[in-house]
This record gives sequence, C-alpha cells and structure tokens, in this order.
Amino acid sequence: MLDSCKLKSACNLPLICNKKIHTVGTSNADVPLADPGMYQLDITLKRGQSLAARDRGGTSDPYVKFKIGRKEVFRSKIIHKNLNPVWEEKACVLVDHLREPLYIKVFDYDFGLQDDFMGSAFLDLTQLELNRSTDVTLTLKDPHYPDHDLGIILLSVVLTPKEGESRDVFQSQSLRLSDQHRKSHLWRGIVSITLIEGRDLKAMDSNGLSDPYVKFRLGHQKYKSKIMPKTLNPQWREQFDFHLYEERGGIIDITAWDKDAGKRDDFIGRCQVDLSALSREQTHKMELQLEEGEGHLVLLVTLTASATVSISDLSANSLEDQKEREEILKRYSPLRIFHNLKDVGFLQVKVIRAEGLMAADVTGKSDPFCVVELNNDRLLTHTVYKNLNPEWNKVFTFNIKDIHSVLEVTVYDEDRDRSADFLGKVAIPLLSIQNGEQKAYVLKNKQLTGPTKGVIYLEIDVIFNAVKASLRTLIPKEQKYIEEENRLSKQLLLRNFIRMKRCVMVLVNAAYYINSCFDWDSPPRSLAAFVLFLFVVWNFELYMIPLVLLLLLTWNYFLIISGKDNRQRDTVVEDMLEDEEEEDDKDDKDGEKKGFINKIYAIQEVCVSVQNILDEVASFGERIKNTFNWTVPFLSWLAIVALCVFTVVLYFIPLRYIVLVWGINKFTKKLRSPYAIDNNELLDFLSRVPSDVQVVQYQELKPDPSHSPYKRKKNNLG
Repeated sequence: MLDSCKLKSACNLPLICNKKIHTVGTSNADVPLADPGMYQLDITLKRGQSLAARDRGGTSDPYVKFKIGRKEVFRSKIIHKNLNPVWEEKACVLVDHLREPLYIKVFDYDFGLQDDFMGSAFLDLTQLELNRSTDVTLTLKDPHYPDHDLGIILLSVVLTPKEGESRDVFQSQSLRLSDQHRKSHLWRGIVSITLIEGRDLKAMDSNGLSDPYVKFRLGHQKYKSKIMPKTLNPQWREQFDFHLYEERGGIIDITAWDKDAGKRDDFIGRCQVDLSALSREQTHKMELQLEEGEGHLVLLVTLTASATVSISDLSANSLEDQKEREEILKRYSPLRIFHNLKDVGFLQVKVIRAEGLMAADVTGKSDPFCVVELNNDRLLTHTVYKNLNPEWNKVFTFNIKDIHSVLEVTVYDEDRDRSADFLGKVAIPLLSIQNGEQKAYVLKNKQLTGPTKGVIYLEIDVIFNAVKASLRTLIPKEQKYIEEENRLSKQLLLRNFIRMKRCVMVLVNAAYYINSCFDWDSPPRSLAAFVLFLFVVWNFELYMIPLVLLLLLTWNYFLIISGKDNRQRDTVVEDMLEDEEEEDDKDDKDGEKKGFINKIYAIQEVCVSVQNILDEVASFGERIKNTFNWTVPFLSWLAIVALCVFTVVLYFIPLRYIVLVWGINKFTKKLRSPYAIDNNELLDFLSRVPSDVQVVQYQELKPDPSHSPYKRKKNNLG
C-alpha cells in the first residue's frame, strides 16, 4: 500500500510527492518488525527498443506502468514521439512477499483521449538472485494478439532482503515524514500560464469557422479554456497555474479542439512547451505552431519558486514556533501592502482525527485518508488502516491567494482494487474560521447538503493582510481546473428555475408596488410617494445613487446588531438540495437505466446550457441580496468603503471628468498592457459573495455529543 504520498487516480487527485519510493502490501505505519519476508526491489528502467507505433505519424509517446498485486507502484515519465525511448529512471519498491510477479505495461499517451495499449510483460521475482544486479530484457506482448511483435523493454533490478536495522533505515527514507525532514515541500515550483489568443486556426465547421477551445496537461494536472464561438482568431485572455513536481520542469501538452454540439469535438492541432528549456523568474512570450493542424497559439509562461505549501507532523507546526510566527505576522503586516500582491495570507490546517466514520469495507471497518484542498492546491494524509476513529495528527500549510477561498477537507476510504470510496466532506470559508480553536466538524455528503456519518477534528489558523485581500477581491477569481462535468438533472433544472423565479418575482412585486402608488390603491401611501418623487427629482444628483445603497447597507447592519435580523433561513433551497441528493443516489444505483433525454445528446447539451444560465442569473440576484444582508461581513464592509468613495467622488468631481478618465483608460489599456486580462471589478466582487445554495453548503452542522465513541466508552465504564 502507498502511505503518506500517494496517487488517487480515481478521485482525480494529483501526485504530491517528488520521491519515487513506494511500498506494496503494507502501510508504512504497520510494517512488522524484522520480517524475513520483506524485500526491497530497486528497479532501473533503462530503455525500450522497436516499440509499436500508435499515432498517425508513425510514432508513439510511450510511458511504462509497474504493478504488483494489481497495485500500481511506479509510473515512468512520457517520452514523446519515440519508438526507441531512453528513460534511465530509478524506483525503489518495498514488497512483503515474492509470490506476486512484477507486471510491466507500456502505453502510448494521448492527451484528451484514452491512452493506447502498447504491450505488457511480467517478471517473476522468485527467479532473481538476492543482492545482485540483474539485467532483464522483457519482450512485450498483447494477450489478444500474441503473434504481434511489440518490441522490448530493458531493465536492471536488484532484490535485497530487509531485516532489522537496515529495514528501519529504508523506512526513514520512505514517504512518511522523518524527524530530519519534517517539512517537505511537495512541489518545486509554479508554472503560471496565460492563454492569450489563437491565430489562423483551421476551419472545422461548414460555415468556414470553428468554436475553438484549448486543453492543457502537465502530468496529472489539467485545464480547459472557455469556448470561443465562431472564430478562427480567438481571444481568450485566461490565466491559470500548474504545480511543478519535477526538478527539470516537464512538458506541457496542449491540444486545440472545435466544440460540436451533438457529436464528438473535432481535433484542430497540438503543440508542446518544454519547461526545462525556460529560465525561471521570467515571463516568456511563446507563439506555438499547431502540429497536425493549422494556426498558432500565443502564450505567456512564467516559472516561479514554490509557495509555502508543506506537510509536517503535529509537533512541528510553524505557528507554535514563536520566531516563525513573528516572521509570518510580519510578512502580512499592514506595512507590507504592496509587497507581492498575490501573497494574501497564510493558512495552517491541523488534521487531528475523525470519529465514528462510515464502514466502507465488508469487515465493518474503513481505511480512511484525508484530502485537504484550497482552490487548486491538494495535499493528502497517510492512510490509517482498519479504523473508524483514525488519528492523523498532520499539519498542512498553504499560501492564500484569495481570502474568499473555501477550504475543503474530504475523507476517503482507500480500496486496493477499485476507486476510493467517499466517506464525508466539509467546506469551510476562510473568513468564517476562528483561529486556534479545535473544532469538531460534522461530515457532509458530496453535495454538502446534509450530514453523513462521522465528525472530523480540525484546528485552523488564518493570517492575512486585509488590504491585499480587498484588492484581490476586484480581480478575476481563480478557476478550479479539476471539476466535475456539468450534467443534466431534472431536480437541478427545477431548482435553478425556482431560484430565478424568486429573483424575478422581487422585481415584479416592486413593479406592482409602484403601480399601486400610481393607481392610488392606498391614498396615504400614494400621497407620500408623490411628495417623495417631487423632492427627489427636483434635488437629484448622481452621488445620491451610491448614497442610497450605502444607507441600505447601514440600515441592515443596525437591524442585525440590534437583534432584529430580517434574514430568513432558506429552507426552500435546502429542501431542493436534499431532493437533488436523493436523485443523485438514485442515479448512482440505476446508472444503466438512462432516460430517453440522456440518449439524445444534442437536446441534453441545450438543456445543460439552459440549466447553467438559470443558475448564473439566479446566483447573480442572490449575491446582490446577500451583499446587503451582511452574509459575509468582510465583503459588506468593503462595499461600504467603496460606496463612500463613489459618493464623495461623484459629489466633488463633475461627471464629465469621470467619464473622460474612464474612456481614456479603456482606449489606452491595450496599448499600455497588450496582454492584460479583461475583467469587470463589480462582477469579480460579486463572484466572491456566496449564493443561497453556497450559503446552505457552507453552513456548519452541530455535532451530536452522544455519537462520540469516547463518550460511549466513558458511559460504559460508569
């Protein structure tokens, strides 16, 4: 079994370690002492010869997987466009018996498609001599076509028995954190990529145009750009980051596609960026020719040093070291406002333990491990085997790029033969965290709409610069590049329709109210409205618009602090979310019984688009309401500051000067900064305000004290 650092491919979790040392058959936590059946297998993957061609150009992009007992223990890097690849990679594997052979499988990497099988072979470990390097030549075969010649793989292996002290030395070098390396940075740097534009792309549609989008891949990290409809010269202006796990950098695979509703997307072309050829701490403008197609892509690529992201044991956390704590506080003090605006704050998460988890295995136990996510940063704990009350005692640290981010902690059950099972999840907005307080969070279901079994104990500290955080609020929000695909759901479509209807009804009711004043349904009210209308129109100035919004925010604030909170819990949204969860469960159980609508792909695409538009419109209205309702006090205070500034500016400065400055800025923006990413500050601000659905998802559930196993033990003793 893999321990602290492991790859969970089924959960779309990235590899988070930079050492190629793995254990098989047992965890690092539960290795028997002086087991004579424990062996260390050192593998050197040298090269391949005369491998099978799987691409249209008569080449392949081969990589090799090594497996023992159906568990992947090592995966090589990809060698592009080569039938005689040279890897020269080393791996160290700990095995607990020699009965299971070492399986070697070779694949051709195809970005965006399923990788092609290039052949397999196996090595009988019982035939190896101990403590001696053995050169091995393996002939690749396809079980379905045994007569085909698929080439050979050359290895060098050394099998060494591990006993007593020597085995302990190996364990100290394994993926668990040793005393000498309690703080291990899990990636070596960050690649910032800005997709600027495409030029003269290939026309794939009958109208002589295309609907292009671009996919990026670096290792297990993926990003998909937005779709630009009906153009051969798209302007994307999108920025995103990848993590660098390799010292040499690695290769970014880029493919361009044409979106087609109702059928498979058309391939436009591909290109690559070799990061090892780029200098660090410098922005590189790249114009890349698309291979197997037409046109160019224009990118900006910047390699920077790694941010402060680490895993450590509970006894070695940063904030308990007084000197380190002072350095962190100094780094985010108000005096360092303009020093690295992207570095907003510091987050430390202590994952202590969980209690009363769901039993996912037939034995009535689980093998839980924890995934801690902040935007696109993902770190994992080790697995605690056969335990429903695991203790991890790990400390994770992150750099905060956006104070409005949500910390997600998910508990999974590790399964040897299939994808990891979901056990529970919590989502915690950073602004809602109380520093230094150990809390028991009730685990929720996948949709975060209701409780599942178990609680998790976390202690979280957030340190940030409020001015930097406010400025970052007005720039585009970081997009998660590993997200579930949108799917059609009857309940989700209905929920979004009802949410939008509620927003529209607010406007309709306001229109009815105004019309009733015109109709003199209530003479006193109409008379008051008429007098107010005359007064406002006669004395109207532009600065009164932000002033009215400012007064509305202030009025709601005083209502809340006086105990007259007019915010009502949104039980309608909660009920709809619960119905959606039931439908998801039903879909999971009856996955093969698909309705007619799921078989008509084109109609489904249209319905998903309508579903998403309804969600966006409803969310927009809910975010405005929640800004004035003080759902997130930090954002409401920021709105008050902004409205005060706007009111003063409009009061003292004539409108023509304001419009003149705005127009000059808009016309000269591309001249001053040709590759600047367009954004709307107001929409960026509202994107940080949670919608009603998100408010329900982020609500903290109260744990039931009677469910604690420690409490039950105490009661039993009594």
